[in-house]
Amino acid sequence: MKQRITVFSIFNLLLMLGVVLVTLYPFLYMLAVSLSDSTHVMKGTVTWYPKGFNLAMYELVLKDPRIMKGFLNTFVYTAVGTLISLTITAFGAYAITKKEMMFAKGFTLMVVITLFFSGGMIPTFLVVKSYGLMDSIWAMVLPNAVNSWNLLVMTSFFRGIPKEIEESGKMDGLNDIAIAVRIVFPMSKAVFTAIGLFTAVGLWNDFFTPLLYLRDVQLFPLSVVLRNIMLAGQMATEATSAQGDAIVTESLKYAVLMVATLPILLLYPFLQKYFDKGVLVGSIKG
Repeated sequence: MKQRITVFSIFNLLLMLGVVLVTLYPFLYMLAVSLSDSTHVMKGTVTWYPKGFNLAMYELVLKDPRIMKGFLNTFVYTAVGTLISLTITAFGAYAITKKEMMFAKGFTLMVVITLFFSGGMIPTFLVVKSYGLMDSIWAMVLPNAVNSWNLLVMTSFFRGIPKEIEESGKMDGLNDIAIAVRIVFPMSKAVFTAIGLFTAVGLWNDFFTPLLYLRDVQLFPLSVVLRNIMLAGQMATEATSAQGDAIVTESLKYAVLMVATLPILLLYPFLQKYFDKGVLVGSIKG
């Protein structure tokens, strides 16, 4: 059947193209400035494509030990934090779906309350300090390991899985943990991918947590390193003039931003297919 072209579809297409352009332009501008010659940056002639193409800024960024150390720290925090968060959230959500669990309704109510109220920054800081987590990887991944909203979303997803599937597992002699690990979790790739991606992006861009709990410069993630570079305007190089300083600093800032942003953006094309995948198709027999 041939699809009709309507006024609404044309308007919708133009609107979406406008949103795409508005969203992409800042990235294109940063990329163009970071790849352009300093003369064109000084004249302000760079728009959305580079002029006087050169990779000098990226060479400086990749050679700077602070950037590489921050990049490695951020990768470790993101990987470990996402794994811990998904594990705790998944088992917690699966437990809430069990009606036979003691105080199941009360536990769900407590989770909902935390959506509107929290202990606050100072009590959280005191708890982290009292457990000796300061200046360690655990200060970055444990305080925010469970997000109440993600827990409720995963709970809702698990409740949508037919009970007949779990009952068939019990007939085969599986306990609740085995059913969760071998049946429910493999069928829930979509929700695991979505929540895992959101968690990873949050950890990758986390700026406030390291400022609170980290004092050792060697443990700083990329976000804090980037902030220090932005404020101080320093890299592993020196410019020869005041005017040159301003131009090199601007180009370097955008180069650092691109290096910090692109890795996490590259995850989206590879994980997008799981969002709309029908995970229950063919799962029920008979």
